[in-house]
Amino acid sequence: MAKGKTWDSQAVGRRKSSVARVYMAAGTGKVVVNNRDIKEYFTKGTDRYVVNQPLNLLKLADKYDVKINVTGGGTTGQAGAVRLGIARAILKIDAELRGELKSAGFLTRDPRKVERQKAGQKGARAKYQFSKR
Repeated sequence: MAKGKTWDSQAVGRRKSSVARVYMAAGTGKVVVNNRDIKEYFTKGTDRYVVNQPLNLLKLADKYDVKINVTGGGTTGQAGAVRLGIARAILKIDAELRGELKSAGFLTRDPRKVERQKAGQKGARAKYQFSKR
């Protein structure tokens, strides 16, 4: 993927504290994450599976090159953010695919985040042990 490549579509996906910027263009199916191959970046097979779900569902895996910049969080959150970004980018290319993506749940932003730690407690919910005496 050349530096001066024009992208057919771009979108943003988020999950937990991860943000993924996804750029798609017609090509051979190459997926690059943070300037590294997807197999090198996402070493867990489940993360790679999650990332490729929208492309595999619509049988577009070998028709588009995908460039992804992802920051924040861990690998699972990043994979979820990338999945949402890819699904949104596909929608910008062909809006008629919305039904399939929506029924598979790929267009829903997962709103769950880590709850903040409260003052005077061990964690978000865990409290210090009470001692009567």
